[in-house]
Amino acid sequence: MNAMKNPLLLLCFSLVLSFSLTSSVRLTLREGSSLSVDKPDDTLTSEDGAFTAGFYPVGENAYCFAIWFTKPSCSIHNCTVVWMANRDQPVNGRSSKLSLRKNGDLVLVEADRTVVWATSTGSSSGSSMKLLQLLDTGNLVLRDKQHDISWQSFDSPTNTLLPLQKLTGNTPLVSSRSKNNFSSGYYRLYFDNDNLLRLLFDGPKVTSVYWPDPWLSSLDTGRAPYNDSRVAMLDPYGNFTSSDNLKFLTSDYGAKVQRRLTVDYDGNVRVYSRSEGEEWLVSWQAKSDPCTIHGICGNNSMCTYHPREGRSCICAPGYERENLFDWTRGCKAKFNSFCDSKVETELVELPHADFYGYDIGYFPSYTLEMCKKLCLDLCNCLGIQFKDYKCFPKLLLLNGHYSPGVAGGIHFKLPKSNLSSYKIPRIEYAALQCPANEILLPRTYVKRKESLAIKILLIFVGAIAGMEAIVVLMVWCFLYATRREKGGAHIDGYHAGPTGFRRFTYDELKKATRNFSEEIGRGNGGNVYKAVLSDCRVAAVKRLHEANQGENEFLAEVSTIGNLNHMNLIDMWGYCIEGKHRLLIYEFMEHGSLAENLSSPTELDWSKRFEIAVGSARGLAYLHEECLEWVLHCDVKPQNILLDSVYQPKVADFGLSKILKREGLKNSSFSRIRGTRGYMAPEWVYNMPITSKVDVYSYGIVLLELVTGWSPTGGLANTESGDENGSKRLTSWVRERKRTGVPMETWIKEIVDPRLTGEYDIRKIEVLVAVALQCVEEDRDARPTMNQVVEKLLRSGDEDEDETILV
Repeated sequence: MNAMKNPLLLLCFSLVLSFSLTSSVRLTLREGSSLSVDKPDDTLTSEDGAFTAGFYPVGENAYCFAIWFTKPSCSIHNCTVVWMANRDQPVNGRSSKLSLRKNGDLVLVEADRTVVWATSTGSSSGSSMKLLQLLDTGNLVLRDKQHDISWQSFDSPTNTLLPLQKLTGNTPLVSSRSKNNFSSGYYRLYFDNDNLLRLLFDGPKVTSVYWPDPWLSSLDTGRAPYNDSRVAMLDPYGNFTSSDNLKFLTSDYGAKVQRRLTVDYDGNVRVYSRSEGEEWLVSWQAKSDPCTIHGICGNNSMCTYHPREGRSCICAPGYERENLFDWTRGCKAKFNSFCDSKVETELVELPHADFYGYDIGYFPSYTLEMCKKLCLDLCNCLGIQFKDYKCFPKLLLLNGHYSPGVAGGIHFKLPKSNLSSYKIPRIEYAALQCPANEILLPRTYVKRKESLAIKILLIFVGAIAGMEAIVVLMVWCFLYATRREKGGAHIDGYHAGPTGFRRFTYDELKKATRNFSEEIGRGNGGNVYKAVLSDCRVAAVKRLHEANQGENEFLAEVSTIGNLNHMNLIDMWGYCIEGKHRLLIYEFMEHGSLAENLSSPTELDWSKRFEIAVGSARGLAYLHEECLEWVLHCDVKPQNILLDSVYQPKVADFGLSKILKREGLKNSSFSRIRGTRGYMAPEWVYNMPITSKVDVYSYGIVLLELVTGWSPTGGLANTESGDENGSKRLTSWVRERKRTGVPMETWIKEIVDPRLTGEYDIRKIEVLVAVALQCVEEDRDARPTMNQVVEKLLRSGDEDEDETILV
């Protein structure tokens, strides 16, 4: 035998060669491991290479642990940073580390071992098997072996919101101080107490809201303060939606580009888009006139703007610059306070000027002369704004705006003796001068003396260990390949199976199923048979009806599904492809399908039903949003939710439903309608674009079936013979019972499954029904994502269960 002709052996030799010549990209950080600031290449990279997490330089000898865009490639000094852990407390460029401790804590420590930042996710009971990973979405997550996330960077944003990242009432976006200073700035995008999304200038001396325009009511701005969920999100295609009814589409909506929403250091909120190899372009911004942003020019000064020249500042008449290098310091008066002297004063008008807020009072039905006299009699009045017989005497001159487009003007109060020396400023444009001081952390380090002999010994031992590892790997690969050929498992045309599961021959499966004699399930894609494998494992073998799929396409999809790993997804153990035979081998589920249990005499109790709802939602959320590929199930129904020995739900039959690259919906195509009538979303019927929301719709019908015990066919016995109107009848029936004015306890008793005996939680049933009805909305955009469904169900599960009914 010529071993080098064996494809598996060639693969092993290439892996060994790669291992010995190159260093691989680091995708995860395990417990007990660290990332060091001393090693520039000590980083985490997302699977698609679009994001990198590591130590980012923010000044001389100053670093922050950050996440930045790396695809297209960039130099470490000019990458687009999207998140920082320690933006206000940089660490030194020597001996600082980010460590995932064995108790599950993620900590950032200084060279002197001072903890600068930590996640507080540690377990006092010892190891919790945590793993740090950077997802393709740019989200840095800390998860356990069950894939439950205990911490994620999406929950603590800095100045940037990435697609699919939620902006909530507890996670505001805060700008940077300047272009080169990444520490927290003065501008904040947040949900206010009235549930509206606002922009706030939070300066050292004053604070003011400037977007939406503060003088407008929420109705005038089109916002709705009645939704207290306080959540907003930008999707990957440029659609921004907020719970206060703020919605917008970017100018390049639908394009396949990188996106980010950022609160910039100049106080504006912008959405940036970038195609492969191109520069960032602004595809939406909150304020078209940057001079309406507060805090730009400081007190007693006014902002001017020209589209070509940009933004600049000028002092009000009678004032001069406080600092020649920093306009945020504003302007100071050339005269003494009017309250400290009895100097005569006069009012000088400057047209096309405005200072928002900080009025001494509001005086309607005043004439201009009455307004002037009011200000002249008040020693602390600095000027007046008069418009439509309304008088606004000014206590402070802040948020100034000077432009030909500004209606009305300002009358400034000035000493009468030197009135001629106070020139009316001209509208000029000069670039704003903003200091960008780097953060310098000078430190000295005492270097330990190390023995040269010890260094040589350590290098020698490391080299020997590396050579041993290579030799062991080569021998193992050779022996494994030889055993495969001698055992007769090699068949002409076979390819190496996907990692983690096995390729079976048709004869093996025919023997394991006793010639496919014990059928345990039947579906649209094929029949399922019970099997006992050669290693004595009990398995379920699905024999697919369709045999017209190409071998390469089948192997590619099986490889993707075989690598999925979630506690609420059925495990695939292998596959078979011979001629037109296509078979999939899964783990065997002791309690069968949810459909069988709902229609059997031994009913599921309430606790099991709620856990099944949560578990199946988790499995679908993983398929939709956490896989490297985007998997649509397309046939969510009780028959495809299987239950193990402890009634843990596992979503099944998702193997070859529809696997899409994460390139957006525009490239998705479905050659035929998929799914089961009664559970199918309206998109299938009306030939609309198919998204993950079709699974959300089907899941909503399953939830209603869990609560009521009624299938879309209108009966208590769950069957496969649904019709497209069955789901509408079921949802209409539930909505009718849940009509306004009927006590919750009453309508829940009417709809709950009559076979559900024992205690059940009224509040949780209310949540399940509310989530289900939202999932089955006709408008797919009104449906939540599966991640949102999981969050709502878990939130209800964490609350005290104090409302129960004993039936």
